[in-house]
Amino acid sequence: MHDKISDENIQRILDEFNYAGRFIGLAPYGAGHINDTFLIEFDTPKTYYILQRINSGIFQNVPALMRNFELVTDFLGKKCLAAGVDPKRGALTLIYTRSGKSYVKLKDEYFRSFVFIDRATAHQSVEKPEHFFEAGRAFGRFAALLGEFDASQLFESIPNFHDTAKRYATFIRTLESDTQKRVAGVADEIAFTLARKAITKKVVDLLSKNELPLRVTHNDTKLNNVMIDDESGEGIAVIDLDTVMAGSLLYDFGDSIRSGCNTGAEDEKNLSLVHFDLGLFESYARGYLKEVGGFITQKERELLTFAPILMTFECGMRFLTDYLDGDRYFKTKYPEHNLDRARTQYKLVAEMEQRTEDMKRILEECF
Repeated sequence: MHDKISDENIQRILDEFNYAGRFIGLAPYGAGHINDTFLIEFDTPKTYYILQRINSGIFQNVPALMRNFELVTDFLGKKCLAAGVDPKRGALTLIYTRSGKSYVKLKDEYFRSFVFIDRATAHQSVEKPEHFFEAGRAFGRFAALLGEFDASQLFESIPNFHDTAKRYATFIRTLESDTQKRVAGVADEIAFTLARKAITKKVVDLLSKNELPLRVTHNDTKLNNVMIDDESGEGIAVIDLDTVMAGSLLYDFGDSIRSGCNTGAEDEKNLSLVHFDLGLFESYARGYLKEVGGFITQKERELLTFAPILMTFECGMRFLTDYLDGDRYFKTKYPEHNLDRARTQYKLVAEMEQRTEDMKRILEECF
């Protein structure tokens, strides 16, 4: 990550994008795992921008991806203005090229740029419940603001990303082929997966029958994709829109709970340290429902306790599938890394299933 940008390409980027001020320099920024991100500095006036080299190996249709960015950021910017909020702090603001494009292509590399949201931080972990509450509010506001947006306009940047039924079918194919001869060593994890086949179709079937509304979904609703104001502590903007697609609101709510309510690390070997934190669930739910409580449908409301179970199971199944397939997708640091990840997710699934009534009680109080 953060491979250097050549001096020649830096100059071409400066010539292309419609920046203000005198260029001072750029440096690697943030902790993202997909794109290379840099903070670029200008003087007279003192200004900062974000510059990203897009990972075109993962996002293979960059023009269509950037069309998603254009549509969503323009819509959110107008919503911010209508609400009296500075759009450069309430949403991502694209920097366009002098010819009006949202990206620059230099040979096989694609670059995009945003206004830097200053005096705000993207926290990597939940340091205090208030941050998770604010993340819930920010993602809830994101969903509510885009409630009038026609989600069918959006390009599917990663096809079938949260189609859990298709993820399960891939798992079965991988299990049956056993190319890495790893199946024999994970009988418990396989049995856990097979026992939950029925849940994999629940949301996709309801979407196909129009019993759940098709909405704009972020699909990567981790805490570090919310900018939290350094002074007020308020979650002010949602960032990282690469996976914004049409889907179910349940995906976003469920994945936030999956990633934020784990008391251990995602790859924790000692499963006694991995628990589902019901207190953090309440913090996030209160923030989220403060923004979408009057906006979601009855069917979505009924499935809010199911959503974290589904998303956590899907994630664990993906880790397990990749382990059985020889670790082709997720980066690993040791041979059983993906297996450890799968086990933490499945431990959370089991605890979420046991705490469903508690989650229902909390949600009713929130409503």
